[in-house]
Amino acid sequence: MTVTITQGVDVKMNGREVTVKGPKGELTRTFHPLVTLAREDANVNVVRKDDTQAARALHGLSRSLFANMVTGVTTGYTKDLEISGTGYRATLAGKKLQLSLGFSHPVEIDPPTGISFALETPQKLKVSGIDKEVVGEVAAQIRGLRVPDPYKAKGVKYAGEYIRRKAGKAGKVGAKA
Repeated sequence: MTVTITQGVDVKMNGREVTVKGPKGELTRTFHPLVTLAREDANVNVVRKDDTQAARALHGLSRSLFANMVTGVTTGYTKDLEISGTGYRATLAGKKLQLSLGFSHPVEIDPPTGISFALETPQKLKVSGIDKEVVGEVAAQIRGLRVPDPYKAKGVKYAGEYIRRKAGKAGKVGAKA
């Protein structure tokens, strides 16, 4: 499968290192020696050196990584998070994200380079950037601060994520008060 380069995206290949520059920013990645990227006008093909299992596995991975780079510099990526629980909320202090998640202290998170936070409400948070891996990693770290529990579903979850609920303790039958 070829990756089509859209208008306004500049791709520079220097050996195994590929730089993609677009309206949202610039990404650079070094690809494995078993695969090469070949450019033909507005299309880029990923070609593997041989037919070994490792080369076949890296072929699809490299194609996806390059396609994600092109999409990232044109439209960018976002991950939506939802915070649920009494008193659980998020606030922005400049670029820093402050989370109140039931700890004795608020948790502050500095955004890594290329990542920005946005709040729709104190319970809805957006993590956005041009690098898909970094956006997903930051969202996973935020979610990991307070993973939703299966009893009350309190915590931080991805938007649209289904939390499988468990039944609470059942009272004793026939117990005396």
